Amino acid sequence: MKADAIIINTSRGEIVCEKDLAVILREGRISGAGLDVFDKEPLPADSPLIGLKNIILTPHTAALTKECVLRMATSAAERIVDLHAGYIPENVANPEVLNHKRWHHLLEKKVD
Repeated sequence: MKADAIIINTSRGEIVCEKDLAVILREGRISGAGLDVFDKEPLPADSPLIGLKNIILTPHTAALTKECVLRMATSAAERIVDLHAGYIPENVANPEVLNHKRWHHLLEKKVD
């Protein structure tokens, strides 16, 4: 990477080797970094990334804007309404639960 590069990771902590990143930041081999995810969460207190002047660390909350929180709450409420109306909610994280007899009455929701 170029010396003026800034690495940003908001996807998965394992993508960036934190030890190596700390070394290249300390040595000035890249300009900076911004991390919202870490190999271990929460970031351990003894992480070599803590205390570096050219890094921004956020506790996996960078996406929690006012708009995002409102969308998440609205979506959760809509899924609850769907369930109580007898429909299979969208985006079921563990769809295998729908095979349980308790949920056999649920119907696919028709979208117009």
